[in-house]
Amino acid sequence: MSQDSDTRLVASPPVSTLAPAPEGAGEGAPAPSRRPTAVPSAIRGMLAGLGVAAALVALVFLTSSSIDQTVTGPGTWSQIAITVLGACACAAVVLVGGRGRAWGGPAVALFAAFTAFAGLSILWSVQPDWSWFGANQLLAYLSVFAGAVALGRLVPGRWPVLVGGVATAATAVCAYSLLAKVFPSTLASANQYGRLLAPYGYWNAIGLSAAMGLVPALWAATRRTGSPLLRGLAVPAMTLMITVVILSYSRSALLAAVVGVAVWLAFVPLRLRSSLMLGVAGLCALPIVLVAVHSHNLTGDYLPIAAQDAAGHAFGPIALGVLVGAAVAGIVASLAIERVALPEAARRRIGMALLGGMALVPVVAVVALGLSHRGLFGEISHAWRSLTSPDSVVHDNARRLTQLGSSRPLYWQQGLDVGIHALLKGTGELGYGVARLRYTTSQFKTDEAHSYVVQTFADLGLIGIALTLALLVAWARAAARSLAVGDRWRALTPAQATERQGLIALAVVVVVFGTQSCLDFTFYFPGLAIPALLCAGWLAGRGPLGAAVGRRAGGRVSVLERPGAGAAITGLAAVALIGAWLMWQPLRSVQAMADAENHPDRAFASARTAASHDPLSVEPLYLLSGLYQATHDARGARTQLVKATQVQPDNPRPWVLLGLLDFHSGRLRDAITAMKRVLVLEHPSDTDTLNALAVIQQSQAQLAQRRAARHRAARRRAARHRGDRARSRRRHARGA
Repeated sequence: MSQDSDTRLVASPPVSTLAPAPEGAGEGAPAPSRRPTAVPSAIRGMLAGLGVAAALVALVFLTSSSIDQTVTGPGTWSQIAITVLGACACAAVVLVGGRGRAWGGPAVALFAAFTAFAGLSILWSVQPDWSWFGANQLLAYLSVFAGAVALGRLVPGRWPVLVGGVATAATAVCAYSLLAKVFPSTLASANQYGRLLAPYGYWNAIGLSAAMGLVPALWAATRRTGSPLLRGLAVPAMTLMITVVILSYSRSALLAAVVGVAVWLAFVPLRLRSSLMLGVAGLCALPIVLVAVHSHNLTGDYLPIAAQDAAGHAFGPIALGVLVGAAVAGIVASLAIERVALPEAARRRIGMALLGGMALVPVVAVVALGLSHRGLFGEISHAWRSLTSPDSVVHDNARRLTQLGSSRPLYWQQGLDVGIHALLKGTGELGYGVARLRYTTSQFKTDEAHSYVVQTFADLGLIGIALTLALLVAWARAAARSLAVGDRWRALTPAQATERQGLIALAVVVVVFGTQSCLDFTFYFPGLAIPALLCAGWLAGRGPLGAAVGRRAGGRVSVLERPGAGAAITGLAAVALIGAWLMWQPLRSVQAMADAENHPDRAFASARTAASHDPLSVEPLYLLSGLYQATHDARGARTQLVKATQVQPDNPRPWVLLGLLDFHSGRLRDAITAMKRVLVLEHPSDTDTLNALAVIQQSQAQLAQRRAARHRAARRRAARHRGDRARSRRRHARGA
């Protein structure tokens, strides 16, 4: 790979960083030609990028609760809209796309197979209603990926819109997260933690959002096209992202961010620019971080909201002032880059020094470990124990960024146990949370395995893992084709070199998301997964670098003259409509349950409607059972709970409720049977198992009392019988 071969950093015409820019090379390719860019085109590109950013930000706020598998109106309608839009993008390629090889087709097919298998797992799932939810989410993800593949083929020159949109969306989300610290009573009154949570409600999620936007912002700051003002404004954006990664105290997000920056510096010949801009952003983030971590009322846990408000109001002007300074420093650095000319030899030496410094980091780490009081192998052993022990104590402050311990080894071991006992097909999509109860005595409760790999193994078994690996290989091959991995930078035209830089930024977003997803469950957050899927799909559908299929030559041909295209569009419409209907049904069930609770006069009818809309859920059956109990209809109440145990026989919760009802109804043997089933399905010592043990003990005691009472009654009857017989004999003797 060539690097830093220019003898002068040449400025280019002012063009929006969000617009399809005039093609130009990086530091390792010839300078771009000076061509005037039409202002309307630049404005259209900027508006398109802002539109993408606005849509991604809206998605974050509409779907942030989906991690709890909670069916909400905004989340459901977002999924439906995403599915329909993705299908429309695919239909657009069929209608107006040019002829050529279907780049990314194998990846889309494998993604569809994975989604179909997840949907099929409802048949054997331990929690089929959650599996339905997970399959709906995967269908929306598939639609995003396929739609991005289609757009990458249809409008390949619009890649700056996607890169800029992802960077802008990440900036806006990070700004909101930091703003929630400035105005906690207004924006985050329920937050009891000092770590950044908003708007996802989860620190690792906001940390990952910042990490995903870091390299796209770095691309915007270091690209040759665009005005110095716009390039300089990328520096405060990176300052925000670095600050959020650190103040979220998310170690997985920090690792993912480091991996992303390392990939960018290793493969893109813009190392001098990147190091300068990233260094300025890091230096500007330092005072914000230091002020925050040294303010207990700002980053402490469980503090009065008044104390948080006072600290936030004092912190806000400081952060704003630093960000303004970062913008000024960024603009100055951008102008300096254009005016400073370095000899090629010096540029090459500096570039090699940067790569060498990156390569020396592990060497320095090994030497430092060897000089520590534990020694190299002692430190490695200590680190391994900290990393694998579920009992490690981890501080909930900035010090946790340097600690290795966590509860993940416990979750991962439980996931492996679940997967091993359902080796081929798993326990059903999102079944880990219930299935794990059989294989652990730990009271730590989690519904996610905190790792995509472990979660997939537990939920979908070896088949799910095999489909995932096949999808990864297919996507990697398609992305490598788009990135022209085998070609040197010098062999590319200026336009190809410029596009490759942007496509590498998209690839880094995917790498960052994938790295963090191996360590957490943030892949369930649509606001995080969908930007990554857009980038991944675009890379898969772009095709060979320099080749562009685009629109069909000669204009659009009527679908009536193309029966194959008509069939494809009909199939897409059918899939979109059926998928939207399936996504809608759980929402209708939740709405009917809410109606039952809010309108007692039609509670029974609404509860039955809820059960019919979502026949895989046990919640409507619980509601119906409670309604029957309120009317003193014990038989009707028990019928609903028996049905719940039939709908989800491997879920301990329906058995607990059935056992409690039978116990209070005097059906003691049935109560013991139900509660023994609970003890088979759940091992942790929690409320359910304690209730089960108590019911079993009390039922056995009452049965023993009943047996004793029956025995005493039988003895009394026998005594009376013997007395009657004796009296009868005496009467008979007197008569004789």
